[in-house]
Amino acid sequence: MIKQWITVIAAMVCFFGTRVGFTASDDNFYKGKTIRLIVAFSAGGGYDAYSRTIGRHLSKTIPGNPAIVVENMTGAGGIIHANFMYQAKPDGLIIGNNAGGLILQQIMGAKGIEFDGKKFEFLGAPGSDHHVCTLSKASGVTSMEKWFAAKEPVKFGGVGPGGGASDNARVLQAALGLPIKVIDGYKGTADIRLAAESGELAGACFAWESFKTTWRKGLESGDFNVIVQAMPKKHPELPNVPLAGDYAKTDEGRRLLKHGIYDTAIITRPYFVAPGTPKSRVQLLRKAFADVLKDPELLAEAKKASLDIQYVSGEETDAVVQGLFKIEPAFIAKMKQVLVP
Repeated sequence: MIKQWITVIAAMVCFFGTRVGFTASDDNFYKGKTIRLIVAFSAGGGYDAYSRTIGRHLSKTIPGNPAIVVENMTGAGGIIHANFMYQAKPDGLIIGNNAGGLILQQIMGAKGIEFDGKKFEFLGAPGSDHHVCTLSKASGVTSMEKWFAAKEPVKFGGVGPGGGASDNARVLQAALGLPIKVIDGYKGTADIRLAAESGELAGACFAWESFKTTWRKGLESGDFNVIVQAMPKKHPELPNVPLAGDYAKTDEGRRLLKHGIYDTAIITRPYFVAPGTPKSRVQLLRKAFADVLKDPELLAEAKKASLDIQYVSGEETDAVVQGLFKIEPAFIAKMKQVLVP
């Protein structure tokens, strides 16, 4: 009788272990180890702010409570980081955070890409971004009407093709006919902000979630103003800022906005591990990522830092990525003209 009960209990353990997606060996794997959380952009920007906040709490939700070390690996608009992650050891000890726009760059055949984005194992994202364009008061552009009437293209900072700051500006230039000149090569949004504050740039186009956190002083002082929202619906915090779609005059322009900005907003800042990472370990990390974004201490810290948290699952992130590979070749060719200078 005792042996029968042992058999039943063992079967139940096996069943429920399978149901949650990881095994006892995965439970023990992280004990005493260190996870490297590597961000593709420079310290002080939005990506870095999210990753360091998550990194301070992630250990609590991973069985074994490994140490978490946040690092920055900049260069080529995130391509150096993505190439590194593609070749990283698939053991679940290196988590990457990069720009989802690089997936489109791969599809369009951008130079220097040695990764296949659809093979990464996505853990999720801390939220979908709401893209806006912010310009300095010194630029003289304080409305869309003044922007369209500008005699010279306004200079926007970018990290390189695939980064939101670069891609958003180029899509708006093509879709709306706005006078824009993108200056690539900045290591992150913090560097773009410093250049804008010094007058080297007029502004930038990326996530409102990042702007309101890292550019807070400039926004509060009125030195910088949000001119347009590059999303299908207005953010509740920006009720009086117009939508880019209202200025799109052609079907092609509206579709460029959709595929070039709207569709990729959900994967603007994905977290992922290398291809080939054991599925059970991926499931463990996905659960840990979901759990940490519900952690009261993380949420309190994020609120204090004005970091919006709206969890996007690893499965949902992966579905968006796979969908991008289904865009027809003819339109991909058009997007390449816009996004790959």
